[in-house]
Amino acid sequence: MNQHIRPRRSVLYMPGANTRALEKAKFLPADSLILDLEDAVAPDAKAQARQNIRQALSNGFGHRETVVRINGLNTPWGLDDLNIFAKSEADAILLPKVESAQQIEELAKHLEQLNPNNTLKIWAMIETPMAFFKLPEICNSHPRLETLVLGTSDLVKDLHARHTPQRVETQTALSLAVLAARAHHLCVLDGVHLSLDDDIGLEQSCIQGRDMGFDGKTLIHPNQITLANAIFGPSPAEIQEAEERIAAYEAAIQSGAGIAVLNGKLVEELHIQDAKRILGLANAIAQFSQAN
Repeated sequence: MNQHIRPRRSVLYMPGANTRALEKAKFLPADSLILDLEDAVAPDAKAQARQNIRQALSNGFGHRETVVRINGLNTPWGLDDLNIFAKSEADAILLPKVESAQQIEELAKHLEQLNPNNTLKIWAMIETPMAFFKLPEICNSHPRLETLVLGTSDLVKDLHARHTPQRVETQTALSLAVLAARAHHLCVLDGVHLSLDDDIGLEQSCIQGRDMGFDGKTLIHPNQITLANAIFGPSPAEIQEAEERIAAYEAAIQSGAGIAVLNGKLVEELHIQDAKRILGLANAIAQFSQAN
């Protein structure tokens, strides 16, 4: 797998209480899995869900990235979750309801105390109005922080807003999250599409998120994976254009020019940087597909 670019086109929530779903996840084409101990698990089922996820992680999910969404550290379950998963095979811990740098720092401190040699990354759920006002300090909180995950359903509820097809109710928040992530070199994932029988709406949401700059989409059902993978991955036409841009620019540089012209459009260094990103992502996706 490409060490610098990891595909996160499709990031599927999997309820920890559902052992059948956890088993099925081993064969799904999702790039990443969020094994959930929080919203998707009732209080009286959390202990069993914890054991289900622990067993599933020990059995492995192939090359799929695995992230455990624990309960908040201020809940009765959060520290017990950490005691289990700080020494697990998970790739990252997802902390819900993040509203401050201190929450990330506290989680990092616990991880280091529980397992000084672990390499677990931290993902942060950004899902409340306060979180978006605190994005700069959250993003700059700790080197372990790797990814922002938008919780748009919780956000819409807190805003007293309504879900619309164009997502006008979250446009400001979506843009702020992408800006903050890019400013601090973090991955950023779009929120879920709640309607399971609305492929057109899901497609529109994925295209909108991709065009805004999100790295991928969080999903609530396996049937949403294929569409997210297709939209958030480079198309054959984009790959071809990236290759042509690099070739044209290199030829221009060799001839002593500082820019190139391809199909009537200027090609400068900034376009080459983006072209290399696209090709790197395409290569990482190809490696991921071969491994699965």
